[in-house]
Amino acid sequence: MINSTTHVRVARPSLGLKAAERFYVDGLGLDVLWRSTKSAPGEHDLLMVGPAGGGWHFELTHDADAPIVPAPTVDDLFVVYLGEEPDEALVERLVEHGGTRVASHNPYWDEWGVTIEDPDGYRLVLSSRTWAS
Repeated sequence: MINSTTHVRVARPSLGLKAAERFYVDGLGLDVLWRSTKSAPGEHDLLMVGPAGGGWHFELTHDADAPIVPAPTVDDLFVVYLGEEPDEALVERLVEHGGTRVASHNPYWDEWGVTIEDPDGYRLVLSSRTWAS
């Protein structure tokens, strides 16, 4: 049964796991939860990042033999509800670690946060709201 303690994995292709790790780990502050390199035909390199002990994580994959080009849209968002204004030092750190600050497609997110594209073009929103607000 799915409930509030159900664990969630979001999987995305990446053209560069080192760049993705730099953005999500060194920039955003997530932890590397698992890493592997392909060891058999048909397998791919894998990087899992998320909060240690959390109920969710990103699985970022890359297959050098048959890469999948990420195809994010302006509405593919990973929203982090901070409950306070995003710290400008965090935004700057994300940019320094491969992100690009962009205007949001939906003005709601510009009103309530900051949007940064990761190295693969997916969008991270640092929201000043809380989940319940």
